[in-house]
Amino acid sequence: MARIKGVELPNEKRIEIALTSIYGIGRSLSKTILENVKVDINKKAKDLDDDEINRIRDEISKHLVEGDLRREINMNVKTQMEIGSYRGLRHRRGLPVRGQRTSRNARTRKGRGKVVANKKKA
Repeated sequence: MARIKGVELPNEKRIEIALTSIYGIGRSLSKTILENVKVDINKKAKDLDDDEINRIRDEISKHLVEGDLRREINMNVKTQMEIGSYRGLRHRRGLPVRGQRTSRNARTRKGRGKVVANKKKA
């Protein structure tokens, strides 16, 4: 089982798809990496030899992935919050940041609905 950047790649998947299990690598970057190291995208992850894995590791090390990428994203969000920008305030309040409406949905960011006490009907 190949281990790249601290992530075990799934053996039964094609290497193009298996690389996407690394945080920060999507389908297009995965394709680009494999083209640069000249590895067949249809090859299964378990069929890679050590030389191919090392070439893939070297190519991935040129990109910002996993812990470094997470750290940079968190630092960017903290910076937004510190300077008091609109996006930073939305992050601080736990509300949607990218312009979505909040009167109806937004449950992913806002959490479960808050219970309001019953009002007596007069």
